[in-house]
Amino acid sequence: MVNLAIFVSGSGTNCENIIRYFQNNQQVNISLVISNKADAYALVRAKHLNVETAVLPKSDFNNRELVLDLMSDHRIDFIVLAGFLLMIPDWLIDAYEHRMVNLHPALLPKFGGKGMYGHHVHESVKAAGETETGMTVHWVSNVCDGGEIIEQYKTAISPDDTPDDIAEKEHELEMEHFPKVIERVLLNEGFVK
Repeated sequence: MVNLAIFVSGSGTNCENIIRYFQNNQQVNISLVISNKADAYALVRAKHLNVETAVLPKSDFNNRELVLDLMSDHRIDFIVLAGFLLMIPDWLIDAYEHRMVNLHPALLPKFGGKGMYGHHVHESVKAAGETETGMTVHWVSNVCDGGEIIEQYKTAISPDDTPDDIAEKEHELEMEHFPKVIERVLLNEGFVK
């Protein structure tokens, strides 16, 4: 059994989707959902699905001993970032090297890096006059949005699309593909058979 932690900061639609996807899986257990925000609706979603939660504000999240003890207590093997807005400290990246993935709401390397999250990304895609957007799942490295790309999925966008329209199209890709990509990564990396 591989134990996953999901890190979130917001409403948690991806978090809930991942939990539901693996709910009856005999090899993958969503052990913990962590948020840096006590009011993140993702925590409510996780509790409704009987997944343990923890709140780690930025000051606690940067406490190496506290975070690593929490990971150890829950026997976390793998971390999924699903709309988590804090930078991951180098010591956590080192501890979970090639065992931590992130979802980015654009086709990296475009529209990535510091400050590029959520609506900022979709507004930038619109402003650049792009004809397509998409999602990227990548390994977490100590370069913001710079880790090796695992998979990308694209969707066409039109000049008439608003940033909200672009966000909706991209989010549909996340709902369809993100849990499946996580499962393939776990298979490919030998966490599950």
